[in-house]
Amino acid sequence: MTNSSGLEILENAELDFAALGAMVHRVDPGQIPFRKASSCQIHVSGGEFNCAANLSDCFGLNTAVVTAMVDNPIGDLIRERVRAMGVRGIYKEFEHNGVTGPNMATVYSDRGHGARAPVVFYNRSDEAAAQLQPGDFDWDALFAGGVRWFHSGGIFAALSPTTPELIIEAMKAAKAAGAVTSFDLNFRAKLWQIAGGLEGAQSTLQRIAEHVDVLVGNEEDLQKGLGVQGQDVTKQSKLDPSAFFGMIDDATQKFPHVKVVATTLREVHSTNRHSWSAVAWVNGETHVAPQCELDVLDRVGGGDGFASGLFYGLMNGQPAEQAVRLGWAHGALLTTFPGDTTMATLEQVEAFAAGGSARIQR
Repeated sequence: MTNSSGLEILENAELDFAALGAMVHRVDPGQIPFRKASSCQIHVSGGEFNCAANLSDCFGLNTAVVTAMVDNPIGDLIRERVRAMGVRGIYKEFEHNGVTGPNMATVYSDRGHGARAPVVFYNRSDEAAAQLQPGDFDWDALFAGGVRWFHSGGIFAALSPTTPELIIEAMKAAKAAGAVTSFDLNFRAKLWQIAGGLEGAQSTLQRIAEHVDVLVGNEEDLQKGLGVQGQDVTKQSKLDPSAFFGMIDDATQKFPHVKVVATTLREVHSTNRHSWSAVAWVNGETHVAPQCELDVLDRVGGGDGFASGLFYGLMNGQPAEQAVRLGWAHGALLTTFPGDTTMATLEQVEAFAAGGSARIQR
């Protein structure tokens, strides 16, 4: 079916959603800085997996994640969390040598508090996912029963010279199977500094974007990741969508096949107090979600929460404005839970999207 978004979405398929990306485990000491930490929680994450997990656990879709997996206890932990979220794991298996790797990447992230911002750092040394390459997966077999939506992202694209080629291979196969394709630009300067710099990032992400129907990314993602130029606009605040919409003309000229471009808007007053909204350009029309004030428990994963709700709304045939509100509502709720993936119910998301919060400003 073709809905108001201009996307041709299959009504039925074995898989509603498949994602390709790197799995990570996030080590979280809560509000205590790592230099003083004595205990930590472990959250299983990865931008692509987060969307698959959210769409399965909250929105009830059949989802899968395609990724690398290592045969050690960290790999076992990650497999368990994938199963617990109802996601089908499709893995290229790697044997750990017992000492140096290959490894499942680690993200270290405290939550900060009030005036103290969260601190995030990484260990992606000898990451198994960076070794993934074209030919590692039989896409024709994986998509034989049909797939409605396929998703990947810019962090995975930055891991090695082979991961962008795998993304393009997968997107071609997904499109041949009838899927809509989406890509979260997720521009990370630190990753691209060791993966070809700004020029390398833009040439790589532009090649991927040629195969994409739905782009997720803010002004910085569009400008630095894709080299999109913006109009001369004045932003009144981080919640002002004018800069984002001012870049759409150039973005759609560069990539005329793209039907949807969307992002969250967030103004951080303190670590635990954010103003939150979202915007989208959908098939020539612009949509802005309401603004609300968030009391944030854990901000990580809010953007993936927005993307998940947006994708669900579009796949479910909702009007574009409602799809944006579902994404906005789910992303807001996700910041009230520990970890990177959802603990919300569909009823909670729909109630929030309909105006079920006293903090919504109309």
